[in-house]
Amino acid sequence: MNKIVNPNDISHVVAADKKHVWHHMTNHSKFTDEVDPLIIVEGKGMRVWNQAGREHLDAVSGGVWTVNVGYGRESIADAVRDQLVKMNYFAGSMGSIPGAVFAERLIEKMPGMSRVYYSNSGSEANEKCFKMVRQIAHNKYGGKKNKILYRQRDYHGTTIATLSAGGQDERKAEYGPFTPGFIEVPHCLEYRSQWGEVDDYGIRAANAIEEVILREGADTVGALCLEPITAGGGVIVPPVGYWERVQEICKKYDILLHIDEVVCGMGRTGTWFGYQHYGVEPDMVTMAKGVASGYAAISCTVTTEKVFEMLKPEMSDTMGYFRDISTFGGCTAGPAAALENMRILEDENLLENTVSMGEYFLDKLESLAGKHSVIGQVRGKGLFLGAELVTDRDTKEPVSEAFAQAIVADCFKENAVIIGATSRSLKGFNNTLCFSPSLICTKSDIDEIINAVDGAITRQTA
Repeated sequence: MNKIVNPNDISHVVAADKKHVWHHMTNHSKFTDEVDPLIIVEGKGMRVWNQAGREHLDAVSGGVWTVNVGYGRESIADAVRDQLVKMNYFAGSMGSIPGAVFAERLIEKMPGMSRVYYSNSGSEANEKCFKMVRQIAHNKYGGKKNKILYRQRDYHGTTIATLSAGGQDERKAEYGPFTPGFIEVPHCLEYRSQWGEVDDYGIRAANAIEEVILREGADTVGALCLEPITAGGGVIVPPVGYWERVQEICKKYDILLHIDEVVCGMGRTGTWFGYQHYGVEPDMVTMAKGVASGYAAISCTVTTEKVFEMLKPEMSDTMGYFRDISTFGGCTAGPAAALENMRILEDENLLENTVSMGEYFLDKLESLAGKHSVIGQVRGKGLFLGAELVTDRDTKEPVSEAFAQAIVADCFKENAVIIGATSRSLKGFNNTLCFSPSLICTKSDIDEIINAVDGAITRQTA
């Protein structure tokens, strides 16, 4: 007998989720007989609706800096559907039409780069770089130049190897032992200067990387992996002079520069890629999230021809080529979605909108800081912004993580605005509110976000 189900009643869905789904970054003890998981049922533009029909303004692009072009893009869904009907998958040892065309279009945006390796997540894209570095070390340096440097506060993924390259201790806690050969260098947040008040902080922070290289031995270091702007570690824009000096150091010691654009890539900061603000010439660039705005799973590891050639031996060499594989790197939905995503970014001038709306948003956050002393500093670039919260501006004592999360919860409950905050990243420093609305956002959207934060801070500090 067929059961008649009310299409507007999804209580069975909520029950199934509660009973069977293991949510990311969630302590399920909070779900009780009275408290259900939140189900996001629909999205359009910058708005999403939950199972109760309540509308929310999403100021974090799907929670993790992903939905760059907004929800409900029928043209992307149509492009994916059409491609899947024609040819959905073949292993990456073969090519595909959308894979070839998107690679060509992507490289046009990245002068100096030439090759695109497909996989399905940012973590996996970064692992490919690590494997390339290790294989190059074996092929060219007798295995010695295998160490990979990473920066404190940066995040590069959730696998054991990418956690090994993660500069967020709370994200790594209890998941060791870790992969050997990953070495931490100091962060570059001048607001939290490790060396007190110094002139040219950017140069000092970059020179700290050189100090680690010399300590470890330059002949043992194969790569330096950095986010162009640190994301989950506090939305940290590198200070003046930092990136230029980093480039000099990498060239001086023959160290591959790997830039992780998983968050910043595809327009988030107002340029196609975050590193392009700084005139940097990377050897490897990784990306995921905004590449297809969450409409399909795709990530890319992009390299120079020089890196590619180092893993392209004579045909007689059966071991010297890059012997990696990514099963879902062979899916055609990803590059098909990415092509249409890129078209939207171009045709709707969303990079330009990101610059103008980013300036407006930052100015509004500065005004908010003028009103609330709990905001110690605001920072960011484009539509990638943060507000660090402190109990005292003079001492810069950070607020508790619980307080920062209370602001997030208040915005959600009282104004139906979804913002983010650093969480379970750095003990004692999970105190930065995070804002990353879709690149389609308007001044009225930003005003709504600011009003929600203003009210939340007022209520939580009363």
